[in-house]
Amino acid sequence: MRIGFDNTMYISMQADRIRQRISEFGGKLYLEFGGKLLDDNHASRVLPGFEPDSKARMLQQLSEEAEVIFAISAADIESGKRRSDIGITYADDVLRLMDIFRGRDLAIGGVVITRFSGQPKAEAYQTRLENMGIHVYRHYPILGYPSNVDLIVSEDGYGKNEYVKTSHPLVVVTAPGPGSGKLAVCLSQLYNENTRGIKAGYAKFETFPVWNLPLKHPVNVAYEAATADLDDNNVIDPYHLEAHNTVTVNYNRDVEAFPVLKAIMEKIAGTSPYQSPTDMGVNMVGNCIVDDEACQNASRAEIVRRWFKTAERLERTGMGERELDKISLLMKEVGVDQNFSPAHASALIKAEVTGKQAGALVAPDGTVITGKASELLDASASVLLKALKYSAHVDKKAYIVSDEALEPICSLKSKTLREKQHALTAGEMLIALSISSISNSLAKDAIASADFLKGCDVYFSSIIPAADEEVFRKLGINVCCEPLFEQGSFYHQ
Repeated sequence: MRIGFDNTMYISMQADRIRQRISEFGGKLYLEFGGKLLDDNHASRVLPGFEPDSKARMLQQLSEEAEVIFAISAADIESGKRRSDIGITYADDVLRLMDIFRGRDLAIGGVVITRFSGQPKAEAYQTRLENMGIHVYRHYPILGYPSNVDLIVSEDGYGKNEYVKTSHPLVVVTAPGPGSGKLAVCLSQLYNENTRGIKAGYAKFETFPVWNLPLKHPVNVAYEAATADLDDNNVIDPYHLEAHNTVTVNYNRDVEAFPVLKAIMEKIAGTSPYQSPTDMGVNMVGNCIVDDEACQNASRAEIVRRWFKTAERLERTGMGERELDKISLLMKEVGVDQNFSPAHASALIKAEVTGKQAGALVAPDGTVITGKASELLDASASVLLKALKYSAHVDKKAYIVSDEALEPICSLKSKTLREKQHALTAGEMLIALSISSISNSLAKDAIASADFLKGCDVYFSSIIPAADEEVFRKLGINVCCEPLFEQGSFYHQ
C-alpha cells in the first residue's frame, strides 16, 4: 500500500506540541481529546501510514506527565447507548479504555458522570465503579447552558459540580463517544481550579477536520462524509481569519459555539487566551503528510465506501436518505463515483455472467480477485479463500480445504441446526481452513497470509450477511455491498 503519512514523525511532533501548550499555561493543561484514541480506523484509511492507536501511543510518550479523566453522560448510561463500531455500551467501553490506558502506564484520574439528575442506572454504575476502587464524580445540568454565562460560572453552576482532584500537569479528558460532556468537564475543572488559586489552561485535540489543509481537500471532505449523520459541515474559521489573517478550517459547531466558550473562559479567568476555535487546537496531523496524492486518493476511496455503507443502511432499515444525498454531493466535489474501485464493476460483471451473488477484492498489488456463491461456499467465503490463496502464492486450482474439515461443519448446519443454506460463510470457511492447516502446509500458508489483506477493498454484487461483514472487518478488509438484497427473500439478517 502506498504510504502517505509519517506516523513516527506524528507521534513525536504531537507530543512536543502538547508539551509546549502545557508550558504556555504555567504547567497545568486540561486537554479535551476528541475522536477515537485507540481504534481510529477512519484516520488510518484516509491517511495511509497512520496507525489506529497512534494517539494512544503518543500519549504514552507523555505518561509521566499525564493522567486521564473519562466523561460519560448519565443519559447514555440510562439508555444503554452503544458504540456502533464494536457493539458494547458506553458504560462498558469506559472500563475497556481504562484497562488499556493502565496497560500503557497512564494514570487514571477518575470518571465523571455528566448531566447527572438522579438516574437510577447512573447511580448503580457509580456504585459498581466505586466497588472497583475507581473514583467517580458527579456533574449536574445547568439551567440555560451554555448561553447563561453568569449562572454557569458561579457557585450555582460549575461550583455545584464535584471537583476532580488531579496531580499531573496534563489532564486528558476523553469519552467513549460524542455528546458525553468532555468540554463541560474541562471548563468546570478550570473554574474550580481557579477558585482554589491554581492556574490551569484548556486546549482541544481533534484529528479532523485538518485545520491546515484546504477546506475541500479530500481528507477534510472524507470527514464530512464520515459525519454526514450529524448534518454538520467543515467551514473556514472566520474568527481566525479576522484575528490572524490566515485561512484555516474548522467544524461549524465549534465556530458557532466559540463566542459563548470565549465568554465563559473570560468569566473564569478574566481574559481568554484564544481568539479563534483554531487557536484552541493542538493537532499536528497536517504537518505529517508526506505524500499528499496518496492521502487524497485514500480519502476519495473512503468517501465512496461511506456512500455504500449509508446506501446499505438505507436498504436494511429505511433510514439514511438525507445522509446518502449529502455523501453523493461530496463524491461530486472530489470527482468520484461508485466505480472508483475496480472491484465494484468486477463484482457486478461476475454476478451478471454467473447469475450468482459475486464479489471482487483488490489485492495490494492491484490484482482484482473475483469469486461467486456456490453450493460449497457463499460469495464472501469464495472471495476470501481465493484472496488468501493469492496472497500465499498458492495455485488457484489447489484444493486446500479438506473433506475432514468440511463434512462436520456441513453436517452441523444441515442436520443439527437445520439451516436452509448449507454453503459455508466466510467465518466457517476460515475455521475449516484452520483445521485443514494441521495436515496441509498450503492451508497453513494461506491462513498466515491474512495480514497481507489488511486495508484491501472488497465489493459484493448484493448485501452479504452481517456475520460475513464482521469477519472482513476483523481482518481489516473494507467491505462494500451493492445496496440491494438477493431476489426471493423478504427477511435479511
